Amino acid sequence: MKGVLPPEAKVSKSAKETMQECATEFIGFVTGEASERCRRERRKTMNGDDICHAMKSLGLDHYAGAMHRYLQRYREGEELAAALNNNIRAPPADDDMIQIDVRAQLSISRGQEKHGRN
Repeated sequence: MKGVLPPEAKVSKSAKETMQECATEFIGFVTGEASERCRRERRKTMNGDDICHAMKSLGLDHYAGAMHRYLQRYREGEELAAALNNNIRAPPADDDMIQIDVRAQLSISRGQEKHGRN
């Protein structure tokens, strides 16, 4: 919450608790709708697509679009990490191989995008 407020702004404990209750209710509302879809389709596992569909069903199209874009980028990142990790072979004889933690790099990149640096 503090990230979007001016530095001098103060938030009361009551306001923080109220926001937490609202967030919890919102999550329950959306996941309840997604769970219902899974039940109708006789599936036991809910996924990100179910959440996006639930948001659209509930009239939260703007949020559904944002969630869908995030989900696509997340999946692309996971695929990239898997591909890069699967391509790591035995080090060459001279041991000059450099290993990169792709997940850490993705975290750094996401943090920069969040702050408008990329």
